[in-house]
Amino acid sequence: MTEGSRDLAAELLELHVKHELASLKGKKLRTFVEKEVKEIWSYADTITLNRISSADQIMGVIRRIVVNMELDPGILELAGELAAEVLNAPANAETTLGDILSRDQAAAFIEEALSLRHHRERFIGEIMSHPVYQELIANVVYHGVVNYLYEDNLITKNVPGVGSVMKFGKKWANKAVPGLDEAFERKFKAWLSDSLPTLISKSEQFLHKALTDDELRDSIMAGWMTVEDRTIASLTEGFGELELKEFVTLGFEFWLSFRTTPYFDACCEAVVNHLFAHYGERPLVDLLNDVGVTQEVVMAEVDGIALPIVEVLREEGYLEAALRRHLAPFYKSAAVKKALAG
Repeated sequence: MTEGSRDLAAELLELHVKHELASLKGKKLRTFVEKEVKEIWSYADTITLNRISSADQIMGVIRRIVVNMELDPGILELAGELAAEVLNAPANAETTLGDILSRDQAAAFIEEALSLRHHRERFIGEIMSHPVYQELIANVVYHGVVNYLYEDNLITKNVPGVGSVMKFGKKWANKAVPGLDEAFERKFKAWLSDSLPTLISKSEQFLHKALTDDELRDSIMAGWMTVEDRTIASLTEGFGELELKEFVTLGFEFWLSFRTTPYFDACCEAVVNHLFAHYGERPLVDLLNDVGVTQEVVMAEVDGIALPIVEVLREEGYLEAALRRHLAPFYKSAAVKKALAG
């Protein structure tokens, strides 16, 4: 390449960079992006999801980014700090629970929960058949019977001195036969344990009939109305930053463990496979429309985020440097040398 050709190539490079920088600014850039978005949407109306990607590719992204990516410990500290900021936000003192979840919305959730009658019956059955619950009932019945025998029955209440005599007899019997109280308690509770399954079974049947949807609905809604006007700050009173950070830590550790389980992978795979089964052979625009992504939505984000970022990159000199890195090899190429020499 002659000296004149080199100078011309350098001049053309400068003119090209200047042209591109001018086109990547203000209204020109927005007009360009808007036009390209329309063009992309026209292609999305014919190109299918299967043509640009596959279920295996998406699962690969999930496994690389969601499952295998190492998270710096700093993210946990940041999450704790952000959670604390939310907990201490001034809005908590001004916002009530009802402002977040309306009474109608709460009622709708309750209606859906009440429709799960089978789950409710199973839940009641599992609680009542639990050994801890049976032990609790045995203790309650035992102390109720003993209290009734010595203090609350009609005879001790209405016949003067009977209650004192019974208590004196109990005390005297314990002195005469040490451990009598303990033996009585043991045997009485053992009898209760043998008798409780039948009693609890009948109680469970009673609860299933007594806890009607109407009664549950009224009880839950009454409880909701007692808290819906309370502020978030009052509801979280006593829950400090230390406790919050502990929960954040537990949640973070759970996520790190859960994301590596076969169950998580299977759930992701089920969702991705269904997505491709449903949209794989359909135009991309169908999927975009169904998730609410329109040209207007894209342009709103371009105006709000993309264009300001491009302007910062321009001010920092990145755009010009990037253009030169991209265009300079072309103007130094053999093809350009040959063209200019001719």
